[in-house]
Amino acid sequence: MSDFEKVKSYLCDLGLGISQEHADDELVIVNDEAQGLKHLVIDCEAPILIMEQFILTLKSANEGVFKRLLQMNRNLVHGAFVLDDSAERVLFRATLQLENLDLNELQGSINALSLALAENAAELIEFGTT
Repeated sequence: MSDFEKVKSYLCDLGLGISQEHADDELVIVNDEAQGLKHLVIDCEAPILIMEQFILTLKSANEGVFKRLLQMNRNLVHGAFVLDDSAERVLFRATLQLENLDLNELQGSINALSLALAENAAELIEFGTT
């Protein structure tokens, strides 16, 4: 079984529906709004798996916001809040090794995203555009 097929199998085991699949790119998009997952991109880029979800567009990209995002990262279990190349969009990003990936590790990273959003929702909303 390929890494891509293994990841899709794990997502199925976790009860997460794949809303889009791009087999040639070994990429899927997952949605589960109950867990805060909205267009979570899961990309098998051997030797790593990349998970990335758009969180918000910043209404004010300034040093204070950037500093606070770094402070939030300190408390995250897996992954991090990151900025895109424009430094205007906040994303959650996590990477895992495909070679040793197991169901529990993938579930832990997905749960970490849900937890990060729940714990920081109010503050993240303040950072975003209205």
